[in-house]
Amino acid sequence: MEHVEVSRTIAATPERLYALISDLPRLGEWSLENNGGKWLKGATGPAVGAKFKGKNSKGFRRWSTIATVVTADAGREFAFDVTVAGLKVARWGYRVESVDGGTKVTEYWDDHRVKVMKVLTGLALNVPDRASHNTAGMEHTLEQLAAAV
Repeated sequence: MEHVEVSRTIAATPERLYALISDLPRLGEWSLENNGGKWLKGATGPAVGAKFKGKNSKGFRRWSTIATVVTADAGREFAFDVTVAGLKVARWGYRVESVDGGTKVTEYWDDHRVKVMKVLTGLALNVPDRASHNTAGMEHTLEQLAAAV
């Protein structure tokens, strides 16, 4: 399993940053690939077990995912598992912790795809190295999040 994480200190409280990263429609404002999300099945916010539909794009390519919240610890961590057509894709998460100068925000990604899915999605999205692609995307997301606060 591949794991990537990127951290940045942002001048805001952990509670403020948690509220922003767990606000699905706004999450798309900072990401290069994610276009936001919508809570499903009566869910109205981050809670363990809540599901949401994420919308994504890369160039002309568009796709949706279903995610299930696995960690919703306000002011500390927000994480969710992503599936496509019932197949495991990844876990995405954000940890926030108070440090001198603000809050250290760490975005992380764990690849849960089986080998054949890595090859197929790499070809379909023209992203043969998903770890490097996601590292650059996470750096952009945290930069944009910092600018937003």
